Amino acid sequence: MDAAWNVDGWPPILWQASSVPQLHLVHLETNVINSGDDEEPCSGQTVWGGPSVGGTAGVAWDWVRMAPGIVAMVDPLTVITNLRLLGPRGQVLSAMQAAPHLNEIVHSLPWQDEVNRALRRVELTAA
Repeated sequence: MDAAWNVDGWPPILWQASSVPQLHLVHLETNVINSGDDEEPCSGQTVWGGPSVGGTAGVAWDWVRMAPGIVAMVDPLTVITNLRLLGPRGQVLSAMQAAPHLNEIVHSLPWQDEVNRALRRVELTAA
């Protein structure tokens, strides 16, 4: 199984949702799962992580190439993470409550650059 789907198996990290911008995540891995053909677009997974109070935080998601140089998240509601985001009263947020905060993390990262770099490597290898 790819690293992306293992992130939620990392030890859980409790994190205040309002402090999401303070997370400092770095690119760990990007996998090209399907190199694309006439039937299916190129797609894969990317994993980001970094130290936090209490351990290593990680987020991962699936991506798809829409056009050369343009990639998008497959499903913005499916960010895999070991973060357990906390609300203002310290309660663990539900998946739906946490989704906007997780998307804030995703959109703050230069992940499209890393995905396009991985795609260029695959294309060079195939050539």
